[in-house]
Amino acid sequence: MGKTNADAGPPGAGAGAPGGAHGTAPLDLNQLRTFLAVYRSGSFTAAARLLGLSQPTVTAQIRALERQLDRELFERLPRGAAPAPFADELASRVIDPLDALAEVAGHGGDGSAEPVHVAGPAELLSHCVLPRLAPLVEKGVLLRIATGLTEELLEEMRAGRHDLLIATTRPRGRALAAVPLADEEFVLVTSAAWVERIGGPARFAADGPAALHGVPLVAYAEDLPIVRRYWRHVFGKRLVCKPAVTMPDLRAVKGAVVGGVGFSVLPRYLCLDELASGALVLLADPDDPPINTGYLVQRPGSSDNPHVALVRDHLLESARGW
Repeated sequence: MGKTNADAGPPGAGAGAPGGAHGTAPLDLNQLRTFLAVYRSGSFTAAARLLGLSQPTVTAQIRALERQLDRELFERLPRGAAPAPFADELASRVIDPLDALAEVAGHGGDGSAEPVHVAGPAELLSHCVLPRLAPLVEKGVLLRIATGLTEELLEEMRAGRHDLLIATTRPRGRALAAVPLADEEFVLVTSAAWVERIGGPARFAADGPAALHGVPLVAYAEDLPIVRRYWRHVFGKRLVCKPAVTMPDLRAVKGAVVGGVGFSVLPRYLCLDELASGALVLLADPDDPPINTGYLVQRPGSSDNPHVALVRDHLLESARGW
């Protein structure tokens, strides 16, 4: 979506535009702080939250700075603001001095906020979360990542160890605020070699799960929480099977199945590339696959760090594409 007249840069801004007043008049320090907040957060709204200002004030300060520099600094997008080339140059010149000034002033500023402590399942964090947070890290947000099981991580959050947590179940009680983040769909998969050995997809379509008799099961845990749930939901049967291999990391389970160890049930997001390449084969494709809702949980009091809200909002927005 293109810029409206209200969002457009100042006249003469853009490639080849003269430097204007830059270098002939002092730049306003508050405007530079606002510029850096927008540059780091990628959003006028997020910058306003970081600085404790209204969004119109942030917009007005950026427009005033653009007029003085006679350069466009940001392109307004449907979701956020993209820095123009000159913004990268300006940021490289002002980040260090503004951060140093904020540290001396002792109020943190937008450059010296505390790290944001994020926790959740290792597979989801590594595959979906961290790649989406890369733009924030590049612009100065500090992250400290922890992995583990939801119940253990919730207890650690209540003890103050985590700011944000991606939980596989909604936390009980009202002490922790939780909002739905994304649904993960589970799929029954095996390798192409095993599909051939059991007689092909037609055999599984005809015999159902009985076709897997003799195929080793690879699972996340001994009690088979994911596989048992899939069996009940899709086949309406209780799974009577012991795993041949257990590994408490779904990425390792996937690797074993790709390598020909046997079959398993995995989140679809974790298998997209392997399903596309044929390294994994989908054994069933039900109209109503089992899903699990992940929740984004925030610790009370973590809002003292403005970057927590920035990471939270970024995750809620980016989760739509998981």
